[in-house]
Amino acid sequence: QAQLVESGGGLVQAGGSLRLSCAASGGFFSRYVMGWFRQAPGKEREFVARINGIGSSTYYADSVKGRFTISRDNAKNTVYLQMNSLKPEDTAVYYCAAGRVATANPESYDYWGQGTQVTVSS
Repeated sequence: QAQLVESGGGLVQAGGSLRLSCAASGGFFSRYVMGWFRQAPGKEREFVARINGIGSSTYYADSVKGRFTISRDNAKNTVYLQMNSLKPEDTAVYYCAAGRVATANPESYDYWGQGTQVTVSS
């Protein structure tokens, strides 16, 4: 059973950058599709980005395309989300998730981290 722990969140001004990390343990990391999702207060959890097991394929939500980059280091069992040109509307709790299917549907992911808060001030 995979366990996921996010880190790297914080407070940043609009236009700034943050890099989130998600460390995985307890499973065969390279077999999982890894996704990042976010949830703002009063809103549903939404897809941000995903990456396949070997890191050769990525997919992004339109709202972050060109600003965020997902990557993974299977030797370190870690997935990253580099966030540039941050906007106040990016403020949310960010979650990483592991699943078997390359999809934007959060219900298809089997394992979730506890989340890390990202706050972007204007």
